[in-house]
Amino acid sequence: MNNIIFLNGSLLPRSQASISVLDYGFLYGYGLFETMRAYNGQVFRLERHLERLSDSIEMLGFNIAGVDLRSAVTDVTQANNLSDARIRVTVSIGEGGMVPDPGSCDEPTVLVMAEAYQPYPPPIYHKGFKTITSTIRRNSQSPLSQIKSSCYLESLLARQQARAAGADEAILLNDKGFLTEASTSNIFLVTGSLLRTPARDSGILPGITREAILELAPQSGITSVEDNIEPDELFQAEEAFLTNSIMEIMPLTEVDGKPIGMGVSGQTTGKLVAAYSDLVKLETGKH
Repeated sequence: MNNIIFLNGSLLPRSQASISVLDYGFLYGYGLFETMRAYNGQVFRLERHLERLSDSIEMLGFNIAGVDLRSAVTDVTQANNLSDARIRVTVSIGEGGMVPDPGSCDEPTVLVMAEAYQPYPPPIYHKGFKTITSTIRRNSQSPLSQIKSSCYLESLLARQQARAAGADEAILLNDKGFLTEASTSNIFLVTGSLLRTPARDSGILPGITREAILELAPQSGITSVEDNIEPDELFQAEEAFLTNSIMEIMPLTEVDGKPIGMGVSGQTTGKLVAAYSDLVKLETGKH
């Protein structure tokens, strides 16, 4: 499908878009991206996505001050006549010299794409995801662990391991052996009366949906904590689930061939699914 994209200030058909072969996003992964979901034509927590992107851009040492990303996201969504959509914003430091030197890059590259999104069918959410523990480790000391870098090799390699094992996702530990996240999602455990998730300094990307869950938990009468979690604690949990902006909340029912709790979605997970759905409806006008 030749849909419409936004590239460096212009809307144009995807087939007509081109990016320099000397773009540092391509050559060195010197870029960032955000993936977000639109409901009823409205992106859920667009401002938080763009704030996270802005913070990361500042860390990488370039800026896109002249680009109105809010309008670009809206324009691309409307140009493709999309209601429920998956949207990706990608930015790089731009074109530079063949010798690696970020100082040679004058103008950033800004790309926004969107496509229709069809959620997983209800039976998948009822069944939940099966995961493996990846051999890939997150570096809790690296500043890159907390940004959504275009250099996505660790996550892609972990996903390949999951696919080879017939699993839906892969969980990554960090350099200290603690749980961090899955390849494209954050992880939560329900242990006793607590909702637990790995701490930000463990080497995770702090997801926008993760943030929403931590807001919703106390409103739902659930106590949450962010801390270091040993991998064996997964199997002591009554429930577990994964979160990201696209799939929302996915029950995690099996890890490395072993069931989590009863091996099905649990009561606390269900309560948070309902609360998250209400929040999306409130903020996007979804019906």
